Amino acid sequence: MPVRPTVRFTALFTLTALAATSLAACSSGSGSDPDTVKVSFKQSTDNSIKVMDTYLADIKKQFEKANPGKKVELVPIKAPDSEYYTKLQQMLRSPKTAPDLVYEDTFLINSDITSGYLKPLDDYLAEWKDWDQFIDTAKAAAKGEDGKTYGVPDGTDTRGLWFSKDVFAKAGLPADWQPKTWDEVLDAARTIKEKVPGVTPINVYTGKPAGEMATMQGFEMLLYGTGTGDGGSDPLYDKGSKKWITAGQGFEDSLSFVETVYKEKLGPEVSDALDPNFSTKIRGELLPQGKLGIALDGSWLPQDWLEGSGHEWPEWSKELGLAAMPTQNGQAPGRVSMSGGWTWSIPDKAGNPDLAFEFIKTMQTKANAQKWYIANSGISVREDVASDPAYVDAQPGIKFFTDLVADTHYRPAYPAYPKVSVAIQEAMEGVTTGDKSVEEAARGYDEALKEATDNQVVSK
Repeated sequence: MPVRPTVRFTALFTLTALAATSLAACSSGSGSDPDTVKVSFKQSTDNSIKVMDTYLADIKKQFEKANPGKKVELVPIKAPDSEYYTKLQQMLRSPKTAPDLVYEDTFLINSDITSGYLKPLDDYLAEWKDWDQFIDTAKAAAKGEDGKTYGVPDGTDTRGLWFSKDVFAKAGLPADWQPKTWDEVLDAARTIKEKVPGVTPINVYTGKPAGEMATMQGFEMLLYGTGTGDGGSDPLYDKGSKKWITAGQGFEDSLSFVETVYKEKLGPEVSDALDPNFSTKIRGELLPQGKLGIALDGSWLPQDWLEGSGHEWPEWSKELGLAAMPTQNGQAPGRVSMSGGWTWSIPDKAGNPDLAFEFIKTMQTKANAQKWYIANSGISVREDVASDPAYVDAQPGIKFFTDLVADTHYRPAYPAYPKVSVAIQEAMEGVTTGDKSVEEAARGYDEALKEATDNQVVSK
């Protein structure tokens, strides 16, 4: 994941030599063969993780059997998140490189909609009976400001605190730990630092290299728990005025939490924290090897530890505990989570859109959807799957993370959000490295926010 030199959104999508090389390798437009549907997806940067590859290979097999004469060509994009977005955007710009189906992160989909890169799916959805099974919040995540739907969600997620029971035992901390405030989280990290040398007490993703992981798993898990958004309002965006909110007390308090983690050396080394592939190390090494006490992270982690993953860790449910991220001072509802997810979308320049939607329908039969949720440790967005005991009991942790949906939040789904996210990452990085004070980082955010949103800002 490249470090972005400025908060300008254009920097996020500047074509790098690496992107150009990858795109050249997967060109020859989707319409070059009317009987072949090209499906582009994000491939894990960890060569051992084949969850998506395995799932799509199975769907390809089903689709080709049910549609004689039709073929599926899988077009993987192996890259960290922000490089994936860069490459995907480049592919979508030309009929020569646009696949028939793409995997879109919901945080970026409105930007792609506004850019005219995606095709509305309403005509297809109106004739597809399974669409009625999808929950409304998931449907909303794939809607444009024009009210049309541009993607079919394949699940959602929530976030919380993972902790090592072995590390906690050595530190004298409880195996059923459920912190009530931020201070309790930090105190547990300080105890680990004091009593369990050689272990990283806590990880909070931060900075530009971590991209949206820093924004969503890190900063927003703090900000949305400050009480700034009480009464249903959003601490980042004011729907009434349709303006973005400048850095207030809750914003600065969230930056202070990040600053404390790194200033007190409760987190990883700054060089590790700013490594774009650090998340792979956390899932593949630090947590399984008992070298990390607490991880503020997502519901999907177990997909890396299941049979066939390359990092099999069948004992994880016994060796790791789960706790909800508390609100700042324990104020109602007492816990906080963020939810996002991905959708399958059809590019505007796709050569075979009808065939692409048929592939979506194959992926989203009840049986296949349930298989995917379980394989990637996802949370169902289909009511028929969510109510199926086979899904609920399929994996430890599913119930815990599904229950967090009751108190979860969604990012403001507006085209400017990706630029706002970059501004947040820069503010986080400033306090992580110690190059900026909290106040300086907050002022820098306000300046970047005004530029990113054409001065559509309001103070709260």
